[in-house]
Amino acid sequence: MNIFNKFPYIVIEGPIGSGKTTLARLLADKFSANLLSEKAEANPFLARFYQDAQRYALPTQLFFLFQRSGQISEMLQRDMFAHGTVSDFFLEKDSLFARLNLDDEEYALYSQIYQHLQLKASKPDLVIYLQTPVDALIDRIEERNVTYEQEMSREYIERLADAYSAFFHTYDASPVLIVNNEKLNIIKDEAALNLLLERVMQIKSAREYFNPNFD
Repeated sequence: MNIFNKFPYIVIEGPIGSGKTTLARLLADKFSANLLSEKAEANPFLARFYQDAQRYALPTQLFFLFQRSGQISEMLQRDMFAHGTVSDFFLEKDSLFARLNLDDEEYALYSQIYQHLQLKASKPDLVIYLQTPVDALIDRIEERNVTYEQEMSREYIERLADAYSAFFHTYDASPVLIVNNEKLNIIKDEAALNLLLERVMQIKSAREYFNPNFD
């Protein structure tokens, strides 16, 4: 059961703490697929953004934009789909963060740069959206104990989760599997990962939901 035979290009998405990078890496390792990762730790502005969002939102956002631009260009130049590709970032969703964190003038500048780059990423064959309750996001952020992430307020995480939910409940350019991620512990429970893989192989329509029950 190789999900990349059915969906050669899969994007994993969700708010910080949802486990999207962990799931992407697990899938890449399990199926020897190519991994595209946003490499948040490489952004020199990110830690400062969590301390002073108003001051560092624009450079943080632009760094990610140029970083992803380079990754997408590399993906288009290479045959990365022969063995499948999984990504933990989604270019079309970048404007979600920009609109959330930038003021009107900064957003206008960001939009101009975005349009100037003329980024044309390949359309995913499947998007897996890890919809996670705010309390679970906060618990997981605390558990992984990345110093600068502890600066985030509950209010910001709530706004972020709401923005993700609104985006992916209207997105229809690719098939979407919306996963209730509250109890899906793919890190500690291999059965949970296998259950998710089985659900992916059952997808038949453009929008489906997965609400696993481990009780």
